[in-house]
Amino acid sequence: MKPVPVIAIFDVGKTNKKLFLFDEHYRIVFERTARFLETTDEDGEPCENLESLRLSIFDSLREVFRMPEFEIRAINFSTYGASLVYVDNQGTPIAPLYSYLKPYPEYLKQQFYATYGGESKVAEQTASPILGSLNSGMQLYRLKYEQPDVFKKLKYALHLPQYLSSLISGIASSEITSIGCHTGLWDFGRSAYHKWVKEEGLLDKMAPLVPSTEVHSACFPGNNYAVGAGLHDSSAALIPYLANFTEPFVLLSTGTWCISMNPFNDSVLTEEELNQDCLCYLQYGGKPVKASRVFSGYEHEQQEKRIIAHFKEEKSRYKDLELDEEVIAKLRKSKPAKPEFSSRNLADFDTGAEAYHQLMLDLVEKQLQSTNLVLAGTPVKRIFVDGGFSKNAIFMHLLASAYPEIEVFAASMAQATAVGTALAIHHAWNTKPLPTDLIELKYYSNARFV
Repeated sequence: MKPVPVIAIFDVGKTNKKLFLFDEHYRIVFERTARFLETTDEDGEPCENLESLRLSIFDSLREVFRMPEFEIRAINFSTYGASLVYVDNQGTPIAPLYSYLKPYPEYLKQQFYATYGGESKVAEQTASPILGSLNSGMQLYRLKYEQPDVFKKLKYALHLPQYLSSLISGIASSEITSIGCHTGLWDFGRSAYHKWVKEEGLLDKMAPLVPSTEVHSACFPGNNYAVGAGLHDSSAALIPYLANFTEPFVLLSTGTWCISMNPFNDSVLTEEELNQDCLCYLQYGGKPVKASRVFSGYEHEQQEKRIIAHFKEEKSRYKDLELDEEVIAKLRKSKPAKPEFSSRNLADFDTGAEAYHQLMLDLVEKQLQSTNLVLAGTPVKRIFVDGGFSKNAIFMHLLASAYPEIEVFAASMAQATAVGTALAIHHAWNTKPLPTDLIELKYYSNARFV
């Protein structure tokens, strides 16, 4: 039997590390999930076990290369962002993979922003809110000043996707979606590294910059396959939508954070937008994407628990709750909008269902404020919602009613990040045209509220 041509995608999250094999129709034909115990850095802070991750990738590749039913034509990587691997001349890590949650020293922060014009100026130029270690460029700045002996040995600071790619290709590179995502490294106005990178002597510590579509030859044993340069996971998840839809849209990706992404908005961020948690990052085609975020998934989880406990209900009580228009009408008349549902007294509600409807009204109100930041002044006619809230009928109906001039869809597709990572190098392994049926849509009409 002739082996099936496939691409192997490593999708590395903070918790789960996944391997997928996709056929030429982008159907999953093999998958595996692994988890590793974290280790600690020299300060006792938790961090990724880089060696376990490296060995797991090698072991997984050896396994799939031994499968006669598959022909591996390409490999690519997507990982979480804001994480740098420091390597020497041999490509060997010389420091831990520090966590982006590690507290950032206040004295270094003050030193940096005093030198380069202040927080507001740098944030505006780099389209990055001030986020401490989540601005990965600040991690490299910290290494220079806190660990000069390690810094002397440093050949390149590689973002995690590009480090994993280098393990298989032997080629160190920097890639635009990793460099351009709240790193503080990229000057969006100049489309180049920010001047501080050069002035700190860090420019030669950044590997050559390549496009997201770049492929290299492999040095890892196996057949003749291509190796992608790797992508930042949020950027990768947007690729299937860009591949399938040409009319302007906003993607609302919902999870712990609800992130509104507008790839059709490249306006310069204002100080006010930055203060409201707006940022820009670079999509795989190199264009800016304006994004805003709100912590709604986490808030929903906490407040749903509070409602269930107060009204002594089953844990799954609100899993598939349908919208009750009479309850919504009553709440809109009697309960003024509040910025946080957590400040509401649950004794003011007659039932748990009524309280839950109020929670969704409050969350959608916050979502509108966030999404409107990236919608303003753009010709967007569609909003695609994926993730957890796309399955919440109350959220979807309320969102649709709030945007009568825009079509609102619940969108679903399996493993959007991994599929996007494969699509980025479609040209290097796939003989078939780009598929147009990757995303399943469900339209939500606002007519019931008119």
